[in-house]
Amino acid sequence: MAHGKTIEMFLVEGTADGLVTAELSNWNGKAIRIPRTEVDACQRDDIQGVGVYLLFCKDDNGADSVYIGEAENILKRLRQHLNDYKNDKEQYYWSTAVCFVGADLNKALIRYLEWRLVDETKKCGRYEVLTRATYGATVLKESQVASMEEFLGNIAVLLNALGYRVLVPVKKTSSKTKILNCVGNKAQAKGFVSPAGFIVMSGSTVSDHMADHFTPDNHRYAALRVNLESDGTISNGTFTKDYEFSAPSAASSVVLGRSSSGRKEWKAADGTLLKDL
Repeated sequence: MAHGKTIEMFLVEGTADGLVTAELSNWNGKAIRIPRTEVDACQRDDIQGVGVYLLFCKDDNGADSVYIGEAENILKRLRQHLNDYKNDKEQYYWSTAVCFVGADLNKALIRYLEWRLVDETKKCGRYEVLTRATYGATVLKESQVASMEEFLGNIAVLLNALGYRVLVPVKKTSSKTKILNCVGNKAQAKGFVSPAGFIVMSGSTVSDHMADHFTPDNHRYAALRVNLESDGTISNGTFTKDYEFSAPSAASSVVLGRSSSGRKEWKAADGTLLKDL
């Protein structure tokens, strides 16, 4: 049974788009979200501690990606990322860093956390992971593993509260799930409404072409379809895994290869439109 949690969120500069700290009651860890533009001038002591961090990126086509790392001085490591980008050693551009520090963390523990964060992020499949390699399953005592798994769970809670669903698994169907269909242009897809939008199910097929007006240059859903095909989510016209879209219309447009209204294109088995459910 899940229990309620109390989160204390502090807007350091009085604005939601500036530096933000977040803490859970009865936990010695802390989350610090800092915009890229504030890293160089930052002098906070807490962000100079031992911990793990996530660098959030968004491609021109709207796709989300994240770099996950660990450091004994997170602020120093973030500044190194900035210098690497300036010197063309780093190709991706991140806009925001979310860091997690803890009083009891050490090098072995943050290597374990980094490995687990990368592993869980890949399993959830919402973000492309830019981290190339980790230290793998660092050998820890059983008690340390238990402590770090609890730390990881708290990271997931705070990330979601800060608006990053990187560790939120895609919702699965249950006996109560209302399955809807989207058919057209040789496409046959199944999906259902989810808390964050709409999920198209694995095995669904998309149209064999895209309409002339539906191109990546003039339509963001066309760009999204191209991205899903390039990253393997859609392979040979078929969804290889469940994928959560931000809205039913995003899902139907990708499936049908044209601009569409998801409220009308997604239908129950008896023909009832999504908008009427």
